[in-house]
Amino acid sequence: MNHGKKSMMVALAIAAASLAGGAFAGDGAALYKTKTCWSCHGKDAKTPIMPIYPKLAGQNADYLFNQMKDIKSGARNNGQTAAMKGVMGLVNEEEMRAIADWLATQK
Repeated sequence: MNHGKKSMMVALAIAAASLAGGAFAGDGAALYKTKTCWSCHGKDAKTPIMPIYPKLAGQNADYLFNQMKDIKSGARNNGQTAAMKGVMGLVNEEEMRAIADWLATQK
């Protein structure tokens, strides 16, 4: 493959990633930002905009993942889940896992 074709393939891959929100599924930090989680839970995931919103940084990854899945499916529909329901339509399970795994690593 010549240099021009390689450059074109790289450019297409970058364009596709930016159209998909600029983040790859494995990049939890980028997904947290592009999927708007920070809007309510804070840029650092520990200073939510309202005291009733949970601090997500440092939580157990499986717990976070299961909460997101339950909110998305409607299995959990108490508290502030109504506000989360629309946002959960922006993420698939692979992205939820990446976000949860990243949040668990935050202090």
